[in-house]
Amino acid sequence: MALLIHEGSFLISSTHQWNYDVFLSFRGEDTRYGFMSHLYQVLCDNGFNTFIDDNLQKGKEISAELLKTIESSMILIIVLSENYASSTWCLDELVKILESLAKHEEKFNGNMGKVQRWRVALNEAGSLSGLHYRDGYVSHESSQAS
Repeated sequence: MALLIHEGSFLISSTHQWNYDVFLSFRGEDTRYGFMSHLYQVLCDNGFNTFIDDNLQKGKEISAELLKTIESSMILIIVLSENYASSTWCLDELVKILESLAKHEEKFNGNMGKVQRWRVALNEAGSLSGLHYRDGYVSHESSQAS
């Protein structure tokens, strides 16, 4: 995979054929009309073919089509919000995303040191406190779980 940077924009190329550049996983009721709509617009304005679940029929279980969309997306972005973990749909997306990461890890089977550094980095990133974004404003209260 190659990353080309030119005048503030970048292009990612790969031998793999992706259906989407970016897949966004988020809890709609928390962030759809604020943060996510802005992120989606910025990604699209910068040429990224971005998947957002606006046109999916909602149901109790995540669809096989959505799971395939995760697999066929080059970049997977998870936006954790207050009610993300209360959605079985979001949790199913998260499981599939982590399964995709595990498949990627298998490609580097011979380099376990690199894989272990990735695991440590992901665990550290997951334990960082963050900022709360609500109604267009960022508050500085900690979002780290206790």
